[in-house]
Order: sequence, then structure tokens, then C-alpha cells
Amino acid sequence: MYRANLIPNPLEPSIQQSVSEGRLSMATIAMDSSSSLLYPPPGVPKKLHAENREKLLKHLRADLDSSSRPLSGFVLLQGGEEQTRYCTDHEDLFRQESYFAYLFGVREPGFYGAIDVNTGKSILFAPRLPSEYAVWMGEIKPLSHFKETYMVDIMYYTDEITEVLNNKYQGPGKPLLFLLHGLNTDSKNFSKPAAFEGIEKFETDLKTLHPILTECRVSKSKLELSVIQYANDISSEAHIEVMRKVKPEMKEYQLESIFLHHTYFYGSCRHCSYTCICATGDNSSVLHYGHAAAPNDRTLLDGDMALLDMGAEFHFYSSDITCSFPVNGKFTSNQRLIYNAVLDAHDDVISTMKPGVNWVDMHKLAEKTILQSLKKGSLLVGDVDEMMVERLGSVFMPHGLGHLMGLDTHDPGGYLKGAERPKEPGLKSLRTSRDLMEGMVITVEPGCYFIDALLVPAMESPKTSKFFNHEAITKFRGFGGVRIESDLYVTWDGCVNMTKVPRKIEDVEAVMGGAPWPVKKSVYENGGS
Repeated sequence: MYRANLIPNPLEPSIQQSVSEGRLSMATIAMDSSSSLLYPPPGVPKKLHAENREKLLKHLRADLDSSSRPLSGFVLLQGGEEQTRYCTDHEDLFRQESYFAYLFGVREPGFYGAIDVNTGKSILFAPRLPSEYAVWMGEIKPLSHFKETYMVDIMYYTDEITEVLNNKYQGPGKPLLFLLHGLNTDSKNFSKPAAFEGIEKFETDLKTLHPILTECRVSKSKLELSVIQYANDISSEAHIEVMRKVKPEMKEYQLESIFLHHTYFYGSCRHCSYTCICATGDNSSVLHYGHAAAPNDRTLLDGDMALLDMGAEFHFYSSDITCSFPVNGKFTSNQRLIYNAVLDAHDDVISTMKPGVNWVDMHKLAEKTILQSLKKGSLLVGDVDEMMVERLGSVFMPHGLGHLMGLDTHDPGGYLKGAERPKEPGLKSLRTSRDLMEGMVITVEPGCYFIDALLVPAMESPKTSKFFNHEAITKFRGFGGVRIESDLYVTWDGCVNMTKVPRKIEDVEAVMGGAPWPVKKSVYENGGS
């Protein structure tokens, strides 16, 4: 396999050190022949979240200063709580709330975190655990453990929040709390502001914090990029492992299992960024396949296309990668046509991306490239610009081109205050309408699908029927779809692809046939077979 080196990676320890010091020996005994060059997973510097707190404090103080408000009060966030399965005592695997993870990096439930706006000091409040916790759950760690682990200035218990914040407040009147409350434009859900016994003794501000903290998350630091790069590295490696092992007659869930095993066994990725989409055949035209009613359980048939949308999460940070390929390892002419249409769109967008470029324009570029390819392949006829006016691209790509990514697969901040979501077909599904800016991480995921629920009405509509070669396109009913998705971060003059999987047809077929990746010297250069 490979180790991506495009982003300077300060995560420690290095793989080379681990090998030379013999720390791989015991684990190697348990590894199968696939192995991984990314094992063991790197450590994450404690200062990542301290830097995030400093970033928030800088922008919050600037906002307060610009509106002539005093630089006092506390940012206060409540961490996530453990959830049980309905009315049972079965606890689902806990994952920290993302805004809290961004600022404090705390893995455990039940914490609160505060930042003193005046002094910049960070305060973490841990739950006071009962003595029986040690019997059932393990050691009750002292406050000093959390202070060192999460690199905060001060530690207290959660039942001391009211007393501590009142004692540390230096201004007149009641202490002011900046609480997190605002709309997530993807989910339409609101962030939950912190609540605790005694909050009535404080003044609260529910408007200031959310837009500032959300915008802080949009632009990634070097340390954040390094963590996201590792999530991409191990996920890319796992996708390649699936490519090598996939065969007709397997089940879709076996492909999911291979991916999850690789990212967890070698990458320590206990969480997935989202529910895996392992779609084959006509299932690959179901955009969010893999849910409980469509649980990745179809048998793979010789001649199927597979669309595998899977990404591991590492230290809270996401990856989001989609690979499409024939399950038998060889593309047919029809599969080549659709795959290359999507790959051209993917590559056209990436080659155009840079700060200042508008994302709606990038979506339209992807649509136009796909329509041009379908016309060249004789599935469509007529003027492509007219097709664009009639929004024909949304028939083949009803979802948005991509989304911001970070601590969440669909990271917040896609729509600035006052920005309206486009209303046209396809464009209304965009998760952001922003201009690109340096430091953003965003997915590029064009697709081309043959979805009867969209295709049939378009073929019958007086406005769009004329664009179809009805005989030719009917042969693609039941084809499914192709999506190619990579994670990009925007640089000062362009972008860098963080995803490291084979994309060209010849490389996909070679890797599926057992060739190394990356290919050191392609046998397909200069027209080779």
C-alpha cells in the first residue's frame, strides 16, 4: 500500500519508528496477508484543540470589540450524554458532540467546558462519578488526569459550575454565558445550548457564539488537516482492500465488513463517518442505500457495477470516499461510458477549484461535463446548453456536487447568514452555495444515475423528451449508477486531493487484478494494452 505525503503530517509516532523499534511484532502475528503500511495509527497532538480554542477566542473577541461590547463572560458548552436504546439499559456506543469535540477533544460523556473570554483560560468540568462506577466501568480517574489529557488550564466537577464561574467572573452584574444555539442548515436541527442547575444566576447570550464557532470550523488548521489526511489514508487503503477481495456471489455486507475491519483493525477507527453505502446493480442508483430498509444485503452478480461510499472517522474527524467499479474487475463498454463521464466531471471540477470559485458554478460544471459525455455516447441528442437551461443534469445527478467536511461528514457552515438555498432541481440539494476559501475541506462527488422515478418523467416531458435517444437510453434502465467521491482541501492557489485510490479505468482494473498501488510504472502508458 502507500503512505500519503502531500500534507506535512505532525502526527506521532511515525510508522518507521514503530517498525524499527519492534513495536509491530506482536500485532503482526495477528495480521492477515493484507496488512497495512499505516499501522500503528499515529498519536494526535494535544494542542490541536487548544489551538481551536485560541482561534475561537480571537474571533469572538474581535466580534465583541467591533460591537463595543465588553470582553468578559464565558463561552460554555455542554458535551454529549450517553443514550440508551429506547427504554432499555443498553447504551449505544458514545460519540462526542462535534462542537464540544472541536474545542476540548473529550472522549467521555457528561462533561462541560468553558472558556473565560477575559483571561482566555479554559475550564473543564467532569462528572462526579459514584464509587460503584469503579466496579462496573473501571478506574475513576482524578481531575489531574483530565487536565493533562485534554490540555486545559483548570479542572472542576460539573456540580461546581455555578460556584466556579461566579467566583471567576470579574465584571459587573451577573456573569454572561455565551451558549451554543443555532440552526444546522443540513439537518434543520438546532444546536443544544448548555443547561445546568443554577443557570438562572447568569445572563445568557444565545445568538453570538454559534455563527462564530461554526465559521471557525469551516477553515481547517494544519493539525486538523493532518488528522483528516490520516482518516483518508486508512479509508483509501481499506477501499483498495475491498477492490482486491470483491467477487461475484459475495454479499454487499461482506464488502462493508472488509472495509470496517481494515479501518478498525489497522487504523483504530472505532467509528465510521456515516452508515456505509455498499450498493451493487440497480441498488447503486439509490442515493442513500444502506439504511435499515435497504441493509447492504444483495448478492453481487457478475456484470454488476458496485458503488461503495464509505469513510472512517479518526479522532472525531471524517473521511468520505466513494469508489465505483465492476464486481468482476473488468469494465464493459457501457460501464466505461458512464464511469468516464463521471470521472471527467470529477477531474474538471478539481482542476478548476481555487479560492473565490463559487460552488454552485462547480456543480453546473460537473453537470455539463456529464451531459456532454452522454451526448458523445449517443444517449442524448441536441444542444447541451439548452439541456442545462431545462435542468436535465438533475435527472442524472439529483444530489449536490459535494459538502464541507470535518468533524462531521456534512460539516456546518455551508450557508452563510442571509444566503438562500437554490430552488432549481439538483441545485436545491447543494449543501453549500459558498465561494471556496483557503483551508476549506470539501468533497467532490459527481454521479450519474439511471433512476426511473426521475428518468421516466423526463423522457415523457414535452420540455425534455427531445433530448433523449430513447432507444439507446432504455438499455441503461436497471444499470444503477456511478459516483466518484474524493476529499479536497483548498490551498491558496488551487486544491489538494486527500483521497488516494485508483480512479482511471486501467488503474482500477489493475488494482482489482492484484497490481500494487500506487502503480510505479503504468503498463498502459503510450497506448499499452
